[in-house]
Amino acid sequence: MPSANDPADTTEPRETSYVATFDPAGERASEAVVTAVSALVGSRPVDLDPLYEVVEPDALDSLVEHAQRGDTGTHQLWFTYEGYDIGVRSDGLIRIRDDPIPASR
Repeated sequence: MPSANDPADTTEPRETSYVATFDPAGERASEAVVTAVSALVGSRPVDLDPLYEVVEPDALDSLVEHAQRGDTGTHQLWFTYEGYDIGVRSDGLIRIRDDPIPASR
C-alpha cells in the first residue's frame, strides 16, 4: 500500500507550482504578475484578461510599497488569475499554482 509521500500514490491530485520574482523596490507587483503569467501561458501580456478584473492593481502595488517602507514583515495576497492561483509576497516572490487554493487560507 503506498504511503502518503509515495509518488506512485495518485489518489490525490498533484499541484504544479511555478515561482517568479520581482524587485519590490523598483518594479510594480501588478506588472510582474501579468508578465509572469503571460510567460507561463506563452502569450503577450496584452492578450490576457485585465488584472483589474480579479484584483485592484493599485492596491496590490500599495501593499508591496507599504511593506518596503518599514519593518512590517512580509505580506502576502492570493487571488485567481487566468486559471492560476497567484500568491504575491511583499518580498518580491510570486508563486503561481495550477491547483485551487484551499478555502481555509
